[in-house]
Amino acid sequence: MMSNTEQELQQLQDFITRYPRVVALTGAGISAGSGIATYRDAAGRWLYSTPIQHREFLHAAAVRQRYWTRSWFGWPAVRDARSNAAHRAVATLEQQGVIRLVITQNVDRLHQRAGSSAVIDLHGRLDRVQCLGCAAFTDREVMQQRLAHDNPHLATLSIPRGQRPDGDMALPDAMSASTRVPACEACGGILMPDVVFFGGSVPAERVTKARAALADADALLVIGSSLQVYSGFRFCRQAAAQGKALAIVNPGQTRADALATLRLKTPCETLLNALVRGNVTA
Repeated sequence: MMSNTEQELQQLQDFITRYPRVVALTGAGISAGSGIATYRDAAGRWLYSTPIQHREFLHAAAVRQRYWTRSWFGWPAVRDARSNAAHRAVATLEQQGVIRLVITQNVDRLHQRAGSSAVIDLHGRLDRVQCLGCAAFTDREVMQQRLAHDNPHLATLSIPRGQRPDGDMALPDAMSASTRVPACEACGGILMPDVVFFGGSVPAERVTKARAALADADALLVIGSSLQVYSGFRFCRQAAAQGKALAIVNPGQTRADALATLRLKTPCETLLNALVRGNVTA
């Protein structure tokens, strides 16, 4: 008798055989094996306090102090994270011609580090910073060095454990009260990570490109996402509206379970690694 993992592997193999041109949509769950925390539990419930909102970041200096203080402590874990077997499997499936595009809700760039080239960073990328005044980009590590230079006290602080998703760190707000946040060296403008905060809008060109790719594909494969955020869930609705097959690989429940053609609960690292080791091709 086949194990549950073996049964789900066979189901996924059959899915790809039937639908050989796939768009993948990935969420925080695919990076969990790389040591980056997920946002929600298995039931889709939010695990943390209210995240920073886009409007708050723009209009409140104290919020920017809070963000950059927490990010100074949390960024190294994202910077030093390594792609895991699931990321590498997705890259292999792209090389085999199965996955035509990866739409990722993550900002960690681990797909690119694993070798994927056709990737839309739906919510942006944490490895760079943009000026809201002149729109110039700088490397996130440069911002880290500037924060350290302007705030030597940060290196002396003892911090509690509390790594959160996307380079955040659980810290008391009082720890950020004296943080000096560097301004843009070119124009003096406000610097912001090149990500879409909660309450912000995903750039229209990313959504347009992703929708076009899905319209041209046979199926949508969701990996490691609860789909609670509409920016990702919209593609499941599109797949359903266009009669596309939808496979979801996620241990916990998702917002799109009722729309799924195939629902798999084996951890994505285990399932995808087994899939590519079986040399599944289109």
